[in-house]
Amino acid sequence: MGSSETSKGGRIRIAIYAIGGNALSDPKGGDIEAQSLALAKVLSDIVDLLESGYRVVVTHGNGPQVGDLLMLEERATLNESEDTSASTSVRKRIGLDSWVAATQGMIGHELALNLDSVLQRRARPERTAVVLTRVEVNPSDPAFDFPTKPVGPILSDKAVMSEDWDIAATVNGARRVVASPKPISILDSELIHTLVREGAVVFCGGGGGIPVIRKESHWVGVPAVIDKDRLSALLAIELNADLFVISTAIDSLRINFGQPNEEVLTQLSCQQAEAGVSSGEFPAGSMGPKVEAMAWAKISLPECKVLMCQPGDAMKAVRGITGTTLQN
Repeated sequence: MGSSETSKGGRIRIAIYAIGGNALSDPKGGDIEAQSLALAKVLSDIVDLLESGYRVVVTHGNGPQVGDLLMLEERATLNESEDTSASTSVRKRIGLDSWVAATQGMIGHELALNLDSVLQRRARPERTAVVLTRVEVNPSDPAFDFPTKPVGPILSDKAVMSEDWDIAATVNGARRVVASPKPISILDSELIHTLVREGAVVFCGGGGGIPVIRKESHWVGVPAVIDKDRLSALLAIELNADLFVISTAIDSLRINFGQPNEEVLTQLSCQQAEAGVSSGEFPAGSMGPKVEAMAWAKISLPECKVLMCQPGDAMKAVRGITGTTLQN
């Protein structure tokens, strides 16, 4: 791996590049070409950042992927319970924290293989590293008292009656809901920083990280989902990043979205960002968490360049040609 310093004064420059899970899954239920194009744009952004002198840390979502695994588990459990010839004991369910870990490995593996191939073709010195990332949350976080984050498939009536879960009605049917606590610290941030200093492109923090709590003298995984953008902002803060990019499905933030007076925002102050989240201009189920995460990172790291853009536009957004850049 490359070991040369990459910034003025000998200090390396670190970029956190956050991508959503939907960018890594089949977005149209069978359009493999569209999926490949989305992945190619993500890889292009990473290489462009490397060639511009940044060391790159990549975080990613896992919603579609963890949903698929939970659906497979639900089907297996249902089949076992209906099989009268099988043993009366049904297999123990795997904890949600373990499924998050599994998807981190799955997605990291795919991304790392593809990026290593591109780096070798470009004769670049970097290689990849995948870190299963554990994130501390507070067991007293109010989110545990009011679980709201849907996970997994639509549940059967039998599952609703028999499972010891928090379950909520959604537009499509009953689903399990879990807490979404705020991240406190990243257990593996020093390891990630070490790998970055050695020149690795690090894939980490998948799905918001594996949520863990301190119980007596042990770390214990908990059934929760941490917001991936907030986790990415925390990682930027803990690594003292120079650039924080949220790569998402839109080219820029907008106000009055979908209305005749819709306005594209190329720049946004932290004050405007926080006001937009509070007013619902940036809704909680859409852009709100991303804008909130961007503001948190910018307030904590005033010198860090914080922006949002669509995959493939990272360097154009850094130059101010597209995307939305957050200002102090």
